[in-house]
Amino acid sequence: MGKSLPPAERGDSACASVDDAGMGFVEGASPSMRPVEAVIRDLAKGDVPVLLLAERGAGKHATAQRIHEMSHRRTQTFLCLPCSRLTPEALQSYNGTAAPLEVAGTVYFEEVADLSMGSQARLQKVWPQAENGAGSGDGARVICGSARDLEVEVKAGRLREDLYYRISGVCLRLPPLRQRKEDIPVLMKHFLSKYAKEFGREVPSVSAQTRRLFEDYSWPGNLDELEYAARVLVALGDEDVAMGGLRVLLQKAGPAGNGNGVSLKAASRAASHEAERDLILQALSRTNWNRRRAARELQISYKALLYKLKRIQFEGYGAS
Repeated sequence: MGKSLPPAERGDSACASVDDAGMGFVEGASPSMRPVEAVIRDLAKGDVPVLLLAERGAGKHATAQRIHEMSHRRTQTFLCLPCSRLTPEALQSYNGTAAPLEVAGTVYFEEVADLSMGSQARLQKVWPQAENGAGSGDGARVICGSARDLEVEVKAGRLREDLYYRISGVCLRLPPLRQRKEDIPVLMKHFLSKYAKEFGREVPSVSAQTRRLFEDYSWPGNLDELEYAARVLVALGDEDVAMGGLRVLLQKAGPAGNGNGVSLKAASRAASHEAERDLILQALSRTNWNRRRAARELQISYKALLYKLKRIQFEGYGAS
């Protein structure tokens, strides 16, 4: 299996031009995903531009499609445009007709930092005119995704500053799979069912040993990698053969996720951070994401809680 599994044939690495309901977003039960899903439901109510930030393969495309499916635009087309291949001419005319922002209900720009400067300039010109966030204007709703830090891209001159501020009406960070391992069983069940149907086979059962391997693995390829593992399991029909590569990788990596070993001090620190993160998210969930109430419940200062939320990349969630 090498350092990481190859990406799935679909997901953040490839775009579908229309809805394929039931094949994308899967609701999770982890503390990391519950607030994300609450934000998704709120975003679906309006038309404000959304910027999805996450590692590659972490589900940006599926999340964009989920927002579309829950919105008033759900009966219209969901169009995904891979920015690495997007020319200025394509933004002006889609399939020889009108501009994509005129023919679709929602347009998702995959990896927006990959847009050329010419395409960035053209996007500014063809952007929908009505942007009041109330869902009453003409033109498509725009959602962008990026695995890169766009503020860094702006400072480096690779992304227009005016475009950055236009696409980032609301920024939503999606957690990587290693931070939401509680969701692996339901995600794996979804992917196994998907490929069992595709290959015309029974849904395979997964042994307790393989489930433990999934929990131990760091999943650098995120959901794409997990989906690929499910596809291989169904395609090969032999769990021992399919999981051999992952077992070898985990034996080399060990509990630390690398081949260099880990000190007891580092392991204790990592476990402590993980436990602290879970306690914070549980307190926020109990207080309906009121950060001041959560700080009191955790018996820490409000400022300390804000610092800890920033460290676990949840600083944008909750009310003061």
